[in-house]
Amino acid sequence: MSTLIDISEQAGVRYLHFGSDWIQGAMRIRRPEALELDYTREMMAGLLLRDGLAADGGLWPQRILLIGLGAASLAKFVHRHCPLAHIDVVEIEPEVVAAARQFFHLPPENERFSIHIGDGAQYVLTCGTRYDYVFVDGYDGRARTGALDTAPFHCAVRARLSGEGLAAYNLLGRARGHAASVARIVDAFDGRAEPFPLCDNGNVIIFAVAGERVSRTIMELRKRATTLKRETGLDLASTISRLEAAGGVPGGSFIL
Repeated sequence: MSTLIDISEQAGVRYLHFGSDWIQGAMRIRRPEALELDYTREMMAGLLLRDGLAADGGLWPQRILLIGLGAASLAKFVHRHCPLAHIDVVEIEPEVVAAARQFFHLPPENERFSIHIGDGAQYVLTCGTRYDYVFVDGYDGRARTGALDTAPFHCAVRARLSGEGLAAYNLLGRARGHAASVARIVDAFDGRAEPFPLCDNGNVIIFAVAGERVSRTIMELRKRATTLKRETGLDLASTISRLEAAGGVPGGSFIL
């Protein structure tokens, strides 16, 4: 299977498309390592939920898996800001990897950054590695996920998580609805999965855990967001406000 890759630019932002107007990734040309799209920023909110900031010693995450490369936004961010982590990226289309290298500043492979060309679902089912942070963000040009939105895949993701493991899923909300997808993830994780409120572009990010409990007060989340912004430039204050407004911190705590 071959993917038709299109690159467009507007107002200083470069976009990746798979043969349609659907945006598969974006990069601000003058800030190539920043997270341009709001859903990519929200997928990094796991750094608020686990002790992974430099202020905590920088020990989490030690192993990261990204399923779906796109414009390499998440890959570049974790490559730069999680310097102790080994990062595996699984992308089914070699043309996407080539485009990320040519147009989106994909870092070169080395001992801590590996690109695997293949099916993400099959990789998770067979790899045997345990990960601290798993990102699932794989769509084709028609916004289809295939096996990445099935109960066996979600159960396999759960099995691949470490004791402090955390999975972040990107779901397309307004375009196709997300209730059935959320239900499959919640079931696979025995209820330990929480969708965040809709992003501005309609995407829904859902976080799921299987091991150690996540418990953060709203004050802890805000304090950690301030530290994260200072250290990386990533501002998640609006994410916390939206989560609070949507009732995601009952009793003043986010628990997962």
